[in-house]
Amino acid sequence: MKHNSAPVLYSLHNCPYAIRARFALLKAQQSVRIRSIKRNNKPTEMLEASPKGSVPVLVIPKGASDKGSAKPRVLEESLDIMIWALSKNDPDNLLRTDNRDVLPHMLMVIEEFESRFIPALNAFGCAKRYHEDNTAELRKACERELAKLESRLTEHSYLFSDRETLVDIAILPFLRKYARIDKQWFRESPYPNLKAWLNRYIQSPQFSKVMKNYDLWLEERRDEYFGC
Repeated sequence: MKHNSAPVLYSLHNCPYAIRARFALLKAQQSVRIRSIKRNNKPTEMLEASPKGSVPVLVIPKGASDKGSAKPRVLEESLDIMIWALSKNDPDNLLRTDNRDVLPHMLMVIEEFESRFIPALNAFGCAKRYHEDNTAELRKACERELAKLESRLTEHSYLFSDRETLVDIAILPFLRKYARIDKQWFRESPYPNLKAWLNRYIQSPQFSKVMKNYDLWLEERRDEYFGC
């Protein structure tokens, strides 16, 4: 439902963390008022809610949170937003709530990937952009993690099991970012299962909705809605 009591999501179009938050909100059919921002022009309202100044930020209005709090609830981490949304509604059972031991395991997989791949991804992307001499070496650091994901996809259809889970939509945006750094190399890379997995997502109608462009909120302060 579209109304002024819907949570507010501050988002940056191509930020992987914001992408995965939007994907989970869409999967959960959770309507939010989306406010698209620029890195160099952040709304005062966002900085007051979350002084750290990075996206995504989800502001749940007072009285609309799970416990009916009198104060707005602010979620500042993408995984927190994902789990909050899917805990409210998870039609695809991405959290595997039928087995309470699964979610901690999934979070461990995500954390391990993030701690190793994201620093390597950022270093490689920077080296590629500025044509530095160590680009090939930095690419290999990324490939060590790509090989692990490829191995997972030889065992089952998705990264965690034969069914889609939180792990897939949490990791997806970072693989998309990597593939876009050197598109030709990635097309020719020796990771057939990983490439097929990624292509299924980025070519899907759902992902097109996740990646819809919204006008910058600060220009007109006009509410736009996302998630259902």
